[in-house]
Amino acid sequence: MLKIKPIIIVAGEPNSIFLEIFFKVLKKLWFKKFSRPIILIVSKKLIVDQMKKLGFNFKIRVIKSNFLNSNQNIDNSKINIINANYKYKRPFEKISNKSNIYIENCFRIGIEIMNKNLGYALINGPISKKNFLKDKFLGITEYLAKKTKKENKVAMLIYNKKLSVSPITTHLPLKDVHKNITKIKIINHVKLINSFYKTRLNKVPKIAITGLNPHCESNYKSSEEKRIIIPALERLIKQKYKVSGPFPADTIFLKNQLKLYDVVIGMYHDQVLAPIKTLFNFNAINITLGLPFIRISPDHGPNFSMLGKNLSDPQSLVDSIKFLEN
Repeated sequence: MLKIKPIIIVAGEPNSIFLEIFFKVLKKLWFKKFSRPIILIVSKKLIVDQMKKLGFNFKIRVIKSNFLNSNQNIDNSKINIINANYKYKRPFEKISNKSNIYIENCFRIGIEIMNKNLGYALINGPISKKNFLKDKFLGITEYLAKKTKKENKVAMLIYNKKLSVSPITTHLPLKDVHKNITKIKIINHVKLINSFYKTRLNKVPKIAITGLNPHCESNYKSSEEKRIIIPALERLIKQKYKVSGPFPADTIFLKNQLKLYDVVIGMYHDQVLAPIKTLFNFNAINITLGLPFIRISPDHGPNFSMLGKNLSDPQSLVDSIKFLEN
């Protein structure tokens, strides 16, 4: 294998802002500051055409997957790519099924590299979940869990060094959330987060857990807080995990509360992602816990409204790579 394991980046949706962001990171010379090689899985033709369209000019180094088995060095003086075929008419087009075939192939190459232990971590660019997943998976987290045989054993962590959040359920409609919250899910979720913080960040995290209902109350005789969340907390506290709650979601994100915790676990997606984006904008990264390898995604979507306009902010990709340099 290479002397220094590379960061593998799956470029994601070809008709998105990702390559623009990638070029901006290069232009600022950030990549040259990174000691770890970066390899992008992308169509060579696409990256050349989008580079011209957006007014950038970088040299490209095409490598084969088997090169990763060699005992050599590779640096970031050029854009290192593994070519994935993609046919198109214009550099930026509407999403179609041919995009899906291309994305699937890029993921296949990336997962194969990671499963062979030839990559240090996997980053994927933004993907249109609705178009790519077509109701087969709730999100890319679940898609990768299936591909790596880790179904129901993963967690989404939106990480910021000041505060991270994690939803128990991910891209579920609100009407289905209460049916998908269980004691074992909450317990396993806490254990994944605790293990990540201890092994990766060398600290034991202080974790706050929200309720599901407004003010953690319900007019029903037996609320989710009483039946599920509190019993899960009690078991975790007995096992010496630093967890507290359940807290009302409308007060846990107040400043005097936030300084007490490293992570807030919520019961559903927007309960915790809306506050963290309000607090930190896009200065956060999406980390999947529980996979056989580290997987990170910048915290933004394809953003079709800004496609080809050269207006996108690269900060989340910078944060993703910086995190892997630590």
